[in-house]
Amino acid sequence: MSLAIETRIDCARWSALEGLDFLIAASLQAALEESGDDLPEGAVVSLLFCDDLAIRELNRQFRGKDKPTNVLSFPGPGPVETAHFLGDIAIAYETVAREAQEQGKSLEQHCRHMIVHGFLHLLGYDHEEDEEAEAMEAMEIRILRRTGVDDPYREDHRKETVGNERA
Repeated sequence: MSLAIETRIDCARWSALEGLDFLIAASLQAALEESGDDLPEGAVVSLLFCDDLAIRELNRQFRGKDKPTNVLSFPGPGPVETAHFLGDIAIAYETVAREAQEQGKSLEQHCRHMIVHGFLHLLGYDHEEDEEAEAMEAMEIRILRRTGVDDPYREDHRKETVGNERA
């Protein structure tokens, strides 16, 4: 299955992360392999790498929360199984970089986590209820392990920083 990935970088600070295109493709491929979701050939996912100001505006406009966040997901219309457009993921540099530093992770590791987390929302996963959150976290751990990233929910990393919501 081939996934079409559209990437837009609106914050120059993301250039500090070398190999971003490879990181995105590898993270999304690992998510698809682990989830087992069957998507239409050429399904499209769009990623926006922005700053806190831009994501704050998106968060305010679509979620009514006037503050920056690490990642937002905007699922496309229709069921995932037949959707040509899966949706949009927005990731904010300052918040992700700060969280990575606070948690003792590399920017690359935390960015992979945000990509995977956002993509799982596009596939229909959620974390509103405890049972859903446990299932989504377990899926994230397995996916990230495929990309060489440690469990982001380990006690020494555990802060309530993965707070994205579907808009």
